[in-house]
Amino acid sequence: MQARDVLRGIPLIPRNLVLGFLTGYRKVISPIYGDVCAYYPSCSAYAVGAVQQHGAVRGTLFSAWRILRCNPWSHGGVDDVRPHEHFRYDLTARGFVVPSRKD
Repeated sequence: MQARDVLRGIPLIPRNLVLGFLTGYRKVISPIYGDVCAYYPSCSAYAVGAVQQHGAVRGTLFSAWRILRCNPWSHGGVDDVRPHEHFRYDLTARGFVVPSRKD
């Protein structure tokens, strides 16, 4: 691993920290509540996709807006994360974002 590879991964640290928090939430807290989301994918799965695609700040904002819309008066339905038009990273098997290996 070269220094250049390490430097390319530094901007992804906040994104992966949020993804780690979301993974913990999905493993510990989500099973307690069960399947209560009016939307597909669930709000926590939406949050993971939003943070993966759009980063820690924008992904969290998209997720917060989704959670505000998920209420008993909502019709729900399918609401996928809009893919980022310039997404240039790879995903690990656990969903973390890493620099793309193809240059």
